[in-house]
Amino acid sequence: MPTLEFKGKQFVYSHHLGVPFRELQVVPEKSLSAEGKQPSLDDNLIIHGDNLEALKALLPTHAGKVDCIFIDPPYNTGNEGWCYNDNVRSPLMKEWLKKSANPVDKEDLERHDKWLCMMWPRLNLLRELLSDEGVIFISISDVEQHRLRNLLDEIFGEECFIASVAWQKRTSPDARKRLGAAHDLIHVYSKRENRVVLSKLQHSNEQTDSFSNPDGDPNGPWVSTDMTAQNIDPSGRQGQQYKIKLPCGREVSPPSGRCWSMLEPEFLRLKKNGRIWFGVNGDARPRIKTYLNESEGVSSWTWWENSEVGHNQEAKKEINQILGPDNPFDYPKPVRLISRVLELSTSKESLILDSFAGSGTTAHAVLDANKKDNGNRRFILIECEGYADTLTAERVRRVINGYPYTGTQREELHQENITWSTFGNGKKHKKVMDHIASIENLHGHEYDKIKKEIKDGVLTVTGERKIEKTAPGLGGSFTYCTLGQPIDIESLLTGEGMPSFEALARYVFYTATGQSLDKVGKPAADGLIGETDLFRIHLFYQPDKAWLRSNEAALNAERVAAIEAGNKQGKRAIVFAVAKFMSQKELTARRIEFCQLPYAVHRILGD
Repeated sequence: MPTLEFKGKQFVYSHHLGVPFRELQVVPEKSLSAEGKQPSLDDNLIIHGDNLEALKALLPTHAGKVDCIFIDPPYNTGNEGWCYNDNVRSPLMKEWLKKSANPVDKEDLERHDKWLCMMWPRLNLLRELLSDEGVIFISISDVEQHRLRNLLDEIFGEECFIASVAWQKRTSPDARKRLGAAHDLIHVYSKRENRVVLSKLQHSNEQTDSFSNPDGDPNGPWVSTDMTAQNIDPSGRQGQQYKIKLPCGREVSPPSGRCWSMLEPEFLRLKKNGRIWFGVNGDARPRIKTYLNESEGVSSWTWWENSEVGHNQEAKKEINQILGPDNPFDYPKPVRLISRVLELSTSKESLILDSFAGSGTTAHAVLDANKKDNGNRRFILIECEGYADTLTAERVRRVINGYPYTGTQREELHQENITWSTFGNGKKHKKVMDHIASIENLHGHEYDKIKKEIKDGVLTVTGERKIEKTAPGLGGSFTYCTLGQPIDIESLLTGEGMPSFEALARYVFYTATGQSLDKVGKPAADGLIGETDLFRIHLFYQPDKAWLRSNEAALNAERVAAIEAGNKQGKRAIVFAVAKFMSQKELTARRIEFCQLPYAVHRILGD
């Protein structure tokens, strides 16, 4: 497979492996917990810190558990002002990046190389966090999209490419340009080939209106679909070339070059069950009925119109309404765009990650989705900038609790193109008016007014709600975290800055198994901290220098007996401790492998 070469690649190729683990430290005063509960890493998370180190910090708790990732990294147009600051130790890399504290701009002729160096380790860690059925969506513009595709093919595998979605981000052409960009791209990849089944979208009101029931079918509204198929192999489709007698008495055959889409016995079964439509007068070629109550929805495609998923102007209005017009976010994403991502790739219990959180749109969309279907989706946001609390988390607080607002809140409920033929055709005109009436009936109680407007050939239906003091909140909670000091396993020797039992437990469990630890209990007699299908992991540790140097910290016969007693399935046991009083030969005979702290951790990691 072709690979993308860029300056610095050899130095960042395995950089994600050397990034130190840091413990996530809860900041209670910046968290917003549910009533009666304490901040917890099991809640929604907003993490303030470098996103590379934050992603590494998530591995012991969330590796292989994230169902959906949406990221909106710098587009690298030269106007974002981002800096490359990863601590890559190579002297050559440091020499090349000695001016990297300055923002990368259009004058930097190596800005594409630096952007790729920045993205490479992050994408590797994001892949580790994805579940086997997980999917990642990455928003990007034409500036880097082709290089990003090559990067993703190499990290995820080109066989895991799902699609590149074109999102119509503008509502009109840029008058300053002869050929202005109307869209951004969203590259979509899976963790494993053929492991992701994207959901169908719910029928829109307009699509639902296409179902009708002209024959009074007891199964309710339906649409008819063609009952013929292309006859590409006449010799193998003989059983699908039968004649059908219509209710009017006339016999019909499939059109030239086509055949019926089913064998005659299947047709007769459907006909008996009333699932074949012969037209109002019973003289039309048969079609198959598909009922609204049986439809799974509609398939999405790679063109996402702004009428369906929002646009830049809508996103800016959303963020201004919540945080005020002085916020620094010039190009946030609209909530409806992320909502489409969630509708395609998540269920009510999914975990969603955004490691370039910015204005917090992803959290807003998750909370909105939970509100609509009573779901329990959780989000993890990572933001490295100083506004992580005052803007990113603050938006989420306001979305949860409601926010001060006086004025008219508007929400677009429907948009479609209208032509003169719509008004000249009585049937089309009635259909449009009926659809508007259904919107008013469905949503009228939610708003003070439903406004209908036709401008530049586009019909827009908008719900307007007057708010005097506070816009209503969506409910929810989150835990705010920062990154602690790196977990330095050598601190067990010095006694300074030793990790907590829980932090070290998660750390050694991940290094031993490559999996995250769901929950850490209190230290037990047998030291068990968790198990996988193949292993049971044990840890004997206290963050106490004197205790670690005493005989109490060693693996002894009593603890071996406790380990064996609890191992009902005969799994291999891996034991982390500072010392042992039994030989490895004897332990091996009992299916126990001893890993001495701190050195064995380095051996497992391959350092």
